[in-house]
Amino acid sequence: MTMYNNEMQRRLFELSKALLQNKEIPTQNEAIKEIKELAEVIVYHEWRYYILDNPVISDYEYDHLYKRLEALEAAYPDLVDADSPTQRVSSDLSSDFPTVEHLTPMLSLDNSYNAEDLTAFDERVKKQAGLETDKEIEYVVEPKFDGGTIALVYENDKLLRGATRGNGAKGDDITHNARAMRSIPLYANFSKFGVKKAELRGEVLIRKDRFEKVNEKRMKRGDAVLANARNAATGALRVKNSQEVQDRALEAFIYQLGYAEDMEGNTMTTPFEKHNNQIELLEQLGFKTPTIDNGERKVCKNISEVIDFCDKWQEQREDYNYEIDGMVVKVNDLDLQEQIGYTSHHPRWAIAFKFKAKQATTKLLNVEYQVGRTGAITPVAKLEPVPLAGVTVSNVSLHNEEFIQQKDIRIGDTVLVERAGDVIPYIVKSMEELRDGSEIPVAFPTDCPVCSQPLEKPEEEAVWRCVNFNCEAQVLERMIHFVSKGAMNIDGFGRQYVERFYQEGFLTKITDIYRLDYEKIAKLEGFGKRSAEKLKKAIEKSKKNPAYRLLYAFGVRFVGNTVSKLLVAEVEKLQDLKDWDSEKLETIPDIGPKVASHVVTFFKNEENLALLNEFEALGVNVHRLEEEKKKAPILEGAFVGKTILFTGSLQQMSRGEAKKKAEAVGAKVLSGVSSKLNILVVGEKAGSKLKKAQALGTVEIMSEEEFLEAIDES
Repeated sequence: MTMYNNEMQRRLFELSKALLQNKEIPTQNEAIKEIKELAEVIVYHEWRYYILDNPVISDYEYDHLYKRLEALEAAYPDLVDADSPTQRVSSDLSSDFPTVEHLTPMLSLDNSYNAEDLTAFDERVKKQAGLETDKEIEYVVEPKFDGGTIALVYENDKLLRGATRGNGAKGDDITHNARAMRSIPLYANFSKFGVKKAELRGEVLIRKDRFEKVNEKRMKRGDAVLANARNAATGALRVKNSQEVQDRALEAFIYQLGYAEDMEGNTMTTPFEKHNNQIELLEQLGFKTPTIDNGERKVCKNISEVIDFCDKWQEQREDYNYEIDGMVVKVNDLDLQEQIGYTSHHPRWAIAFKFKAKQATTKLLNVEYQVGRTGAITPVAKLEPVPLAGVTVSNVSLHNEEFIQQKDIRIGDTVLVERAGDVIPYIVKSMEELRDGSEIPVAFPTDCPVCSQPLEKPEEEAVWRCVNFNCEAQVLERMIHFVSKGAMNIDGFGRQYVERFYQEGFLTKITDIYRLDYEKIAKLEGFGKRSAEKLKKAIEKSKKNPAYRLLYAFGVRFVGNTVSKLLVAEVEKLQDLKDWDSEKLETIPDIGPKVASHVVTFFKNEENLALLNEFEALGVNVHRLEEEKKKAPILEGAFVGKTILFTGSLQQMSRGEAKKKAEAVGAKVLSGVSSKLNILVVGEKAGSKLKKAQALGTVEIMSEEEFLEAIDES
């Protein structure tokens, strides 16, 4: 039987949202009620987070509730209860495992969210240490890993025990799972450094790529997907079968020597001078740690360097192989740490710098349906606006009907939203336990929401489509695609102009783009003669585009820029493709049956050929230009038969110039790292592509200088 039934969970979730709105400090009578409510919801969210590994609010929201309780208790000390969450650390204890005592308490960290918070932390440290305000303090900064905390005890150089964080004083004994992690040494030569017994602190994680594979397997088995990599790691920590630990390839990063005894059994209060020395020792002993060489850890001479390092990691967090939700800042000097001391909740000498939240919960208000230029129907979730990773999210794509059914998403659901890569938001899951019965299953439409024609779903596809070529939504989207940068590249002619001209009746079909009445446009509100003339010049300029741009602008399915170039290289003018069948098209490298079939269908359509002829009559180029002609294969050169990719900032040439240089000596330039890649040329600030290439072990890594030297020598 669960600790909280669904009705209780719904009440506590709604109460949490209401409490998050409170800002002013209330009167004492009002504070009595709010303190009780805060304590109740915080205990609930700790249960969701630590026991179930399945939170329903973001870390930021939890921190806000906790700080609110701290603020009220500070304002009214007489109201502090011994059972208040602020009077103990959070717990992840489970009745399924024996409980063991930690050698020293495992406390939480205070949190900061911006440079001002870090500066205030630095000022507090100086004050508590009795130092002048202009005195610089050395800090160590390292990633705040988003996984499951673990405590490891070694005695006489052997791994004695592994435990979860638990309530900070005691944790669950998970020694069998700790031994299953290959990153945790079963033997470490502590005695070489005069240490008989040691307790280490660390975080158990799963690599991002491994997490994706774990979820793929779960989906195939019909199991619920894990919301994030943290769930995958902490969930496996408390399994009884250690095979699951190995299957998920869990790893442990060790970030602190929490306790040490000398060979006579005496406590070593500060066996080293600096925290950084401790980490270096652990590295020597074979533990996986955040390293200085990899840029994961840095010794900063002052708080300004700390702020810069934290900002840098906030920008590059997505390129890292593991999930991190912030950085941890620690006073480096261990004697100074002892002098500054602790509160009952956290060390005063350390603080967590929290990144902007990647996940948040909100309400699904409705589902609307968009029609794309190929007729694809995309369901879009309309959300109660929620701040996420620096933006406010209110619309999220639900991809297709299968996605909705798989995740059992219903209108009225509380949903967990994530902003993947801090760019594209998506719904991770719905919170079934918060349903009250009023939620409505999503009924996918059978007719087009714009033209009302019946929708069709090809057997090999997951997408429903409107097959009415003249559907107003498709016509409009095709025009928007036609003028876009990747297609005809008409400068300044974006979605806003297309939609407005369509509403005004200036555009009814795609060829009208070259028949616009610029005098009428000049008279529109917000335009004028100069802007109309500028638009005219851009449209006239597009008539001279290479023919591949016009072919791509038509939006033939599966025909992108690259395929368009391949096709145009084979013919004198676009209309010649009407004489090509699938068999002939498939003789062109990189063109398969699916692409060939769609090309044949397009050019056998008399309306499409008439459209091409109409564009030609309007002065739009349909002929292959000299630059588009098929190039003779390069048989000699430094990179003949090699595939190459560029990453990072190149200093001596642009990315486009680098591509031309590589192709001129026989290389084929790829768009991403894969097993097909032979060479990766690395510029400054190289990110995830470099790490992926190194992980493959088959890719030759070159600097920009080495690349240029190889070309010069060929």
